[in-house]
Amino acid sequence: MQRKILLDEKELPKSWYNIMADMPRLPAPPLHPATLKPVGPEDLSPIFPMSLIEQEVSTERWIGIPEEVLDIYSLWRPTPLFRAFSLEKALNTPARIYYKYEGVSPAGSHKPNTSVPQAYYNKKAGIKRLATETGAGQWGSALAFAGRLMGLAVTVYMVKVSYEQKPYRKMAMQTWGADVYPSPSGLTESGKKILAADPWNPGSLGIAISEAVEDAATHPDTNYALGSVLNHVLLHQSIIGLEAKKQMEMAGDYPDVILASCGGGSNLGGIAFPFLKDKVEGKALRAVAVEPASCPTLTRGEFRYDFGDTAGLTPYLMMYTLGHDFVPPGIHAGGLRYHADAPLVCQLYHDGLIEAKAYGQTSVFEAGLLFARTEGIIPAPESAHAIRGAVDEALAAKEEQKERVILFNLSGHGNFDMAAYDNYLSGKLVDYEYPEELIKEALLKLPKIG
Repeated sequence: MQRKILLDEKELPKSWYNIMADMPRLPAPPLHPATLKPVGPEDLSPIFPMSLIEQEVSTERWIGIPEEVLDIYSLWRPTPLFRAFSLEKALNTPARIYYKYEGVSPAGSHKPNTSVPQAYYNKKAGIKRLATETGAGQWGSALAFAGRLMGLAVTVYMVKVSYEQKPYRKMAMQTWGADVYPSPSGLTESGKKILAADPWNPGSLGIAISEAVEDAATHPDTNYALGSVLNHVLLHQSIIGLEAKKQMEMAGDYPDVILASCGGGSNLGGIAFPFLKDKVEGKALRAVAVEPASCPTLTRGEFRYDFGDTAGLTPYLMMYTLGHDFVPPGIHAGGLRYHADAPLVCQLYHDGLIEAKAYGQTSVFEAGLLFARTEGIIPAPESAHAIRGAVDEALAAKEEQKERVILFNLSGHGNFDMAAYDNYLSGKLVDYEYPEELIKEALLKLPKIG
């Protein structure tokens, strides 16, 4: 009975996998808001280095990982794949449950898989500082860590409700040398405008993105770094699924269903995209994006062009969206509080290659607690969404009395999220299903294109 399936460092993948080489349909191109013409490299160069812009538009299947990035990756990669024997026993299920554990990274989540290469390419381009947003703090922590190793200054705009809920995430970023500000802040024009309209605004990822993009665009030595949504981010995260494919082969198994939490899409893309290549080629496989019921982008949003941020500083992206000025409630899964999803994920969902489920946070924490009490790891609230989905798949297998191989991405630990668990254990945590009328109101403000 082998719980851990481990790869040697020499088996670390040397290239990232680009799903754009194998998608039946590519996403519609980003559009410039002023001209409605496809965005070109010159439009992105004020905030991104050319190397990342090239990755953003590439349709090459394999893109080599630089040696300096591989060297840093080896601090924690390859990450372990676990067979969840104890969880299986607790559920009394015939399903075989596996999880890829990304919480072993220095920042405690999957986010350094892209923060390290983004910092590397910006350093090579001569950039001195990176500006970014963060929700619950996993991405901000990851960029602070990568910036420190690469000798770059880092400024983080942290969604205000998470800034207040998760002080230890803020402290981790500051320990690595980053400057961290609650968003909306009074440091940018977009932040000032939002505070003038609503001084008690709890913030959102869309607002924090606006502040970070404005910061980068107005300082020549500064670029913007994004922890999810864009193609190059999901490309870097593919290392998760590439390792998992090798490990599943070592275990003599192949997943029937793959699950991951989905806020912007990097978590799902990282674990599922290398397997979806097999699905495109005819393999029977399900991939499920699990999102919060309070921010139900895929399950209740519309597939259309929208801004990626609240202030309208980004290009129009073709996504499932709830509206760029949508501000979800302050749930503890702060990393999932985004109004849209990655165009790659949205296109695959639109084409029926992936599925989506939404859960309330009490059900999610119930599954996270079960996992902690069986497998021993306290999961991040975001990661617990994938656990909820995996538990339901295992219970369905039990009801049907059929074997089912389940793989999910345990994208990070919850050691900095204990206030959330305290609220759950003390009965203070409540579900919030976003009202349909408020979603319709936000969607009415979407740009009219075509």
